[in-house]
Amino acid sequence: MTKNQIEFNIDPVAECSVLVTLIPLNPHSSAIDAQYIAHFSDVIRQNLTPVLMNVTPAYHTILVDYLPYRISEQQLITQLSSLLTQALSSFSNTTDTATNIIELPAYYSPETALDLGRYQEKGLSLDDIIQYHTSETYSVSAIGFIPGFAFMSDVVSELALPRHSTPRLSVPKGSIAIADSKTAVYPSDSPGGWNIIGNCPLSLFEHSQLKHAEVTQRPLSLLDVGDIVRFKAISKQEFVELSGGNTFG
Repeated sequence: MTKNQIEFNIDPVAECSVLVTLIPLNPHSSAIDAQYIAHFSDVIRQNLTPVLMNVTPAYHTILVDYLPYRISEQQLITQLSSLLTQALSSFSNTTDTATNIIELPAYYSPETALDLGRYQEKGLSLDDIIQYHTSETYSVSAIGFIPGFAFMSDVVSELALPRHSTPRLSVPKGSIAIADSKTAVYPSDSPGGWNIIGNCPLSLFEHSQLKHAEVTQRPLSLLDVGDIVRFKAISKQEFVELSGGNTFG
C-alpha cells in the first residue's frame, strides 16, 4: 500500500462506517497530503456511489459511511483497498495538472483586521501581516465548523496565534482569520474565536442553493479539500466593488 509518499489503513469505526487513514511518509508535505485525500475521496465517490451515504475527507482521514444492506463491511474494505491501491498509481498523473489553484482577494486594513492589536503586541505591523499572509500558498485540509469553512495550512510562524479564550458572538462574513498555524475565511456571519486580519469580499458558500443541493450542477462551496489557495491584497475601492458596495465604514 505504498507509493513513495503515502500509505493507508482502512478500519471499521462504527456499524456503518469505516475510516481510511493516510500515513504520510514525508511529515512536511501537507499540500500533497491534502491532494491525496481529495483524489482518494473522488475515486471513492465515483466508484462506490450505489453503496455510499457520505464521504467526509479531513486532514489525513476519510470517513466512509455506507449502506449495510447493499454491501457488507468486509466487501467494502476489500473494494476500498483495491480502489485506493489503484488510486495511488494514478495520483501523480491526475494531480500534477488538475490541482485547483484559487486566488482570494483580501482587504487588510485597521477596519477589517479586528485583531490587529494582538499582532502589534507581537511587534508586527499591518504591512508585516500583509507580507507574511500573501507570501504563502495554502492547502485546504478540511471543510467544517460551518458550511464552506475551509481549514487551510499553514501560516508562517510569525503569524501563528492562539484562538481567543472567549470567542466573539459574531464574526463578519468574509473575515480572514488565523488560529494557531491555520488560516481560513468565515463564509457567513458566525460566532468564532479566530484572530481576524482582513476580509475577503467573495462569496465562499452558496447558502441560497442549499434547498436545491441535490439538483444543482454548481458546487455549493468555492473551496474544497485539496485546493491550493493564495491571498492577494486589494485596495478599499476594489473591496467595495467586489462586495457590491458593502463596506466597514
